[in-house]
Order: sequence, then structure tokens, then C-alpha cells
Amino acid sequence: MLADRYAGDVTEATILDALEKMEKAVEHVQVQFTTVRTGRATPALVERLLVEYYGSTVPLLQLAGFQVPEARQLLIKPHDRATLVAIEKAIRDSDLGVNPSNDGVVIRINFPALTEERRKEYVKVVKHMAEDGRVSVRSIRRDARKHLEAAEKASEISADELERAEKEMEKITHDHVELIDKALGRKEQELLEV
Repeated sequence: MLADRYAGDVTEATILDALEKMEKAVEHVQVQFTTVRTGRATPALVERLLVEYYGSTVPLLQLAGFQVPEARQLLIKPHDRATLVAIEKAIRDSDLGVNPSNDGVVIRINFPALTEERRKEYVKVVKHMAEDGRVSVRSIRRDARKHLEAAEKASEISADELERAEKEMEKITHDHVELIDKALGRKEQELLEV
């Protein structure tokens, strides 16, 4: 891993910190992509939904188990049957555009096939998520650069070290933006696949 290469002084510590933050930003974008529907049922679509549970909001993932018996069907089995109505309400209130049915034991969600128009809307959504990720990565680079410039002004590092570190930051930034772009390409392809 890139992070193992750096250990020690201000320059390396700054680069390492930025690297870790960029990796988290890329990871965050990839997790966000899983919440966008592709025509197939997947627990990732609902597991982060917040459900009102005894006066507090809890992610659905903590309240139920999930099964995908068919490509477009998702079964949600609550650990506590008393939460059925609350889970059903959270799903109905979400932006998934589905109508859950409750048989007293499980909640069944049938996902309709995505229309061409809806697929294009989802592509716009994931492009926006990817752009947010790119902005985040560039913001991390900017903060690291400011930190390095301050270290150079305080004579903690030389001008040559600053230049070398800025080139390294540029390469790391480019690599992480590229990872986001590749993930976006895969998600777009998945969304437009009929």
C-alpha cells in the first residue's frame, strides 16, 4: 500500500494523512454508489434507511435480516415483529419509489423494472456523487498543500522538499480521482444495462 512508504518527518506525515483521507473519500463514494438502484434487488438499497425505533432512529441494518429470493424482490425479516410497521413506513417514506407489503412476519419489496428515463436520472445522481468525491479529494490536497507551505515558511522543510511533496500530492490526487472515475464508469454501465 502507498501509505507504508511514508513515515517520519512533517512532509511524510502530511502526505500520509492526506493519503488516508483520500482513500476514505474514495471508499465513501463507492458506498454511496451501492445505494443507487440498478434494477436488481440488494440489501444495500435499504439497510441504511433510518427507522423510528422506541423513540430513537436506528439504521434498518440493525433491526432486520435481508434475503433476495429473486432478482427484483427483497425480503426484510425484522428481529422484532413490533418493528414491522415502523420499517414499512421508513421504506414508504424513502425515495426508492417502491411499495412494501407486510404479511405479519416479513416485509416484501418488489422492485419494478427501471425505465430508460429513470436509468438516466440515476446516472445523473451517481455523476453528482462522483463529483462530490472528486471535490473532496481535491480539498484534501489543498489542505495538505497549505500545511506544507506553512511548514516551509516556518523553516521546518526546504523549498526543494516542498516542491517534491507537492508533486507527490499531485500524483496521489490524480490516482484517487482516477479510482472515483473508474467506479463511476462501472456504476454507469451497471445502471444502463437492460
